[in-house]
Amino acid sequence: MSTSGIVALVAMLAVAVTSAVIGAIGVRVTRSTSDFLVASRSVGPAANAGAISGEYLSAASFLGVAGLILRDGVDALWYPVGFTAGYLALVLFVAAPLRRSGAYTVPDFAEARLASPLLRRVCTGFVLLIGWLYVLPQFQGAGLTVMIVTGLPSWMGVLAAGVVVVLTVALGGMRSITFVQAFQYWLKLSAVALPAIIAISYFLGDVREFDRPAPPEFPAATTVDIRTDVLLDVRVPTAVVATGTVDGVDVRGAALAWQPGLHSVRTGAQLGFEGGTPVPVVAGAPAADADWVTPFPEGRQNGLLATYSLIIATFLGTMGLPHVLVRFYTNPDGRTARRSAVVVLALLGGFYITVTVLGALSRLYTPQLLVSGETDAAVLLLPTAVLGSGWAGILVGAFVAAGAWAAFLSTSSGLIVSVAGVLSTDVFKRRRVRDFRFAAVLAGLVPLGLALGVSRLDFSEAVALVFAVAASTFCPLLVLGIWWRGLTDHGAVAGVLVGGLLSAGAVAVSLAGFGDDGALGVLLYRPAVVSVPAAFLTMVVVSLLTRDRRPTDVDQILLRLHAPERLGLTRDRLADGENRTLR
Repeated sequence: MSTSGIVALVAMLAVAVTSAVIGAIGVRVTRSTSDFLVASRSVGPAANAGAISGEYLSAASFLGVAGLILRDGVDALWYPVGFTAGYLALVLFVAAPLRRSGAYTVPDFAEARLASPLLRRVCTGFVLLIGWLYVLPQFQGAGLTVMIVTGLPSWMGVLAAGVVVVLTVALGGMRSITFVQAFQYWLKLSAVALPAIIAISYFLGDVREFDRPAPPEFPAATTVDIRTDVLLDVRVPTAVVATGTVDGVDVRGAALAWQPGLHSVRTGAQLGFEGGTPVPVVAGAPAADADWVTPFPEGRQNGLLATYSLIIATFLGTMGLPHVLVRFYTNPDGRTARRSAVVVLALLGGFYITVTVLGALSRLYTPQLLVSGETDAAVLLLPTAVLGSGWAGILVGAFVAAGAWAAFLSTSSGLIVSVAGVLSTDVFKRRRVRDFRFAAVLAGLVPLGLALGVSRLDFSEAVALVFAVAASTFCPLLVLGIWWRGLTDHGAVAGVLVGGLLSAGAVAVSLAGFGDDGALGVLLYRPAVVSVPAAFLTMVVVSLLTRDRRPTDVDQILLRLHAPERLGLTRDRLADGENRTLR
């Protein structure tokens, strides 16, 4: 292992150890089931905002957003905009009423609102699906980071992240990870801010531009290792020295002259380029810099449809993410919950602006990722690309790797808590600490096994699909459940199932590699534009057809959701007898 790999590995271990120490502090003050599930509803707005931001900024945010901007340019800006703006919808429509419901989980809220065991079971199933789908890219991101910065096998990073997360959650629950996630947010922000400041200072003294009507160029002689099959788009004659299978022919150190067009390169090949050589890009990505800064370059078909669907998924999906929603149960009251969401908007905005800058500058300093297709590694490789392979580049790179590791741990911890909470309360049906701990182990083992067994996913793309499922299921349930007295249990069940089956089915088809380049393929990959309206419409129509099933106490329930806490109408769904002391 190289010196840089050793330093980076030490930095990542330091993050894991520090997180464990901070979590141990939480364990010392964890005494009851309420501590494990919602930190006894005692977390203030500042601490809760830091914890929410820490668990929300996942592999998709830390690595994926910059990678998408490097590859797709301005078309990818909707990802950070949507991830941030989703909290605006959350603070306007959901945060405070959800806290006043007194629930502990999304299924808890569903039963409190409509008193339907069937709806609760359906919600439980989708919490598990969304949670496990979301954890999967986090563990894989840990594996990618370990592989890129240390050269070790990716499975070692996946396994290490899974063990650390499960132990932290099982030992301390929500109260423990609150301290850890708040620390990890500030570490992540610092880990992207430092290289951004350094790269900007170098860029200001550079003569290169972003809007040239030509492909980017390699700043120096570069060797690119191809780890997955790629189809490269070459726009100008390009000289390359290749080893491996290129265009269906096995070559060994051959000097090739690629003509404009598409060229296939198989896994295991190695391509060498001289400094100043135009960069071939993976087919489908903007090849010229001018296209990279132009929305829907070259008349990209169905680009507007895909964008609208992405906006719907990210804007509405946030309010359907179980690990985000559970955080608002930890506030003392609805006003504090709303204040937490407002602070989160500021924290997320600052972070996403920073990673957007990193993604843009990566096109100048790490263009080799456009050839290999591994654009998710842009943030990890940018420090050494700018500062060189000396100690400055090594130390900054190690700091970035530590921040990436914090991203995976914090998001995974929040997801495992939400999934474990649902397993312990809705599957095991015994709200005891020992059941929560067993549920936490089970909640971590399932995505850990998937992460070790399936091929790596594009982080932001995978998370966008999860957002589509969340927006199609829990978003309609929460919005209508909080703001419309006419919602019935049959309407809610039908709407959640319709939205969930449409979106989850599209996710399954997309991940299996089916679909085409037409409008149908876009809808399979971006189902929210169909599945979200279908879920809302189904809930409304079926509720109107079954209006006789409206709860008789619906007015009292809605009053409790919207009335200020000082009126004393809020109640805790966890009975005093179940709030057991830790034993």
